[in-house]
Amino acid sequence: MAENGFVWIYLIFLLIPLSRILPRLIKKWKLKNSGIAKQPFDNQFQVSNNTISESSRDTFRAQPQRESKPKSTDMLVLGELNHGTKNFDVLQKKLGIDNETLNSVLEDLENQRLIRVEQKQGLFGSKVELYPTEEGIKKYYS
Repeated sequence: MAENGFVWIYLIFLLIPLSRILPRLIKKWKLKNSGIAKQPFDNQFQVSNNTISESSRDTFRAQPQRESKPKSTDMLVLGELNHGTKNFDVLQKKLGIDNETLNSVLEDLENQRLIRVEQKQGLFGSKVELYPTEEGIKKYYS
């Protein structure tokens, strides 16, 4: 099995993992035999039959949102542009607006100098990207 003088190497490989596992096993065995079921964390909710009681629901009332949803279509489009959307098709899918409406909104925003339109030459042809200007960012967040 092992040559003389190298048995200690096998003991190290056996004892190191055993020294980490053994205290955990002893702790679980003591808790099991003492009859006290210790929970890993303090449970501040009263749970019975997989339902949370009414008193614990009051603890986690949702905080009111500071940002309200923009009211106009212009603000919706400007918000999506501020959040990083640059493509016309992606804007249309996210907002669910038809082509004509989105086109007119983008023209209005461009005339108000709230967005800038850049045409770029790519590998597969030209593409149009939309970016909010400083005025557009200020108007959206004000």
